[in-house]
Amino acid sequence: MDAAQKKTETLDTAVMGYGTIGSGVAEILERNRQEIMKKTGKELRLKYVLDLRDFPGSPVEKKVVHDLDIILRDDDVKIVVETMGGVHPAYEFVKACLLAGKHVATSNKALVAACGTELLEIAREKQVNFLFEASTGGGIPIIRTLYRCLPGEEIQEITGILNGTTNYILTKMDRFGETFETALKEAQDLGYAERNPEADVEGHDTCRKLAILTAMATGKETDYQEIRTEGITEITDIDFKYAEKLGKSIKLLGSVRIEKEKVSAFVAPVMIGPENPLFSVNDVYNGIMVKGNMLGVSMFFGSGAGKLPTASAVVADMIEAAQFCNENIPLGWTKEKQDIAAFEETVFSYFVRIAGEDMQTAIEVMGAEETVRLDNLSEFALLTGPMTEREFNRRKEGLLKKPGMDGAVIQAIRAE
Repeated sequence: MDAAQKKTETLDTAVMGYGTIGSGVAEILERNRQEIMKKTGKELRLKYVLDLRDFPGSPVEKKVVHDLDIILRDDDVKIVVETMGGVHPAYEFVKACLLAGKHVATSNKALVAACGTELLEIAREKQVNFLFEASTGGGIPIIRTLYRCLPGEEIQEITGILNGTTNYILTKMDRFGETFETALKEAQDLGYAERNPEADVEGHDTCRKLAILTAMATGKETDYQEIRTEGITEITDIDFKYAEKLGKSIKLLGSVRIEKEKVSAFVAPVMIGPENPLFSVNDVYNGIMVKGNMLGVSMFFGSGAGKLPTASAVVADMIEAAQFCNENIPLGWTKEKQDIAAFEETVFSYFVRIAGEDMQTAIEVMGAEETVRLDNLSEFALLTGPMTEREFNRRKEGLLKKPGMDGAVIQAIRAE
């Protein structure tokens, strides 16, 4: 029997959670079956779909199960996908699969940020893999880039636009002068934002993704709760009018900067100029900038969410698990805790809007590299030079104590 006649090995798989991403995984496994077989030499066959629902008339109708034990007891199932979302019961289900000696691929950033350290440790002990490419950049291959393509680099910075919903809202405010409320409603109507958009607009989603990227870069467990996180709810259309006059834009950035043993991280709106590669990342797209000590700056751009882009990243993890079916892939981080430096020591420039006409006092107290006014407004704005967050707050308090300046600061946005 020649090679062409040899029977292709079949690896049975299961999907836990048949929502947007889970159904996307099933679709890719079917549509790209031949491509996947070429890459792995194996057929990845979807055997089970675990969900509370039944999906009558769907392509997976006969594969639906409601009991996790069916998957756990089936030794033919080698790879399990988790696309349920949330921490519980996803954590319990994923842990059980790993302990049963099955590889797990997930798109769940909440799970990875909260429980990744333990799940990675279990995977190492069981000589299986816990893979999570889709958890941070959707379809952007950033996790694999860090452990496969840049293992010889000393990572100095990772800064990204990591949430498509907030980027869409800010783009609408920037390009069309819309208010936050109007842009948010559009995002909700288009399905980009949930009815309760808090996780997106308050920066929590970006924070969890940044914690995962920080842990990948440092090799140490990073607690997302220690990362200073601010959202975009206080950004106004007036801020964007000033930004336009300054030749800048405002983006919600998640950033980690690594200097020897000092690691600083934050999520916040930042005013950036066209010299920043992230300046031109608009609409629902994401962009991630990685700086290495040898590589310099590298930029990764693409769909940070969506059914098929995210599912594509999950399937890529499934393929890697199939290629390394009998061994654990060295990736992730250890149980050693990564300390995050006090945010007050982080250095920015600052865009500050100030009510009234006393620009001279504001410049004397705050310092200014640039000033700007808008027509028909009884206010002005200035762009400071670089200083620590602590120093900026000290100067702002000093300005508010000046005669006639009580409550004069309308807005302050960090800037590059």
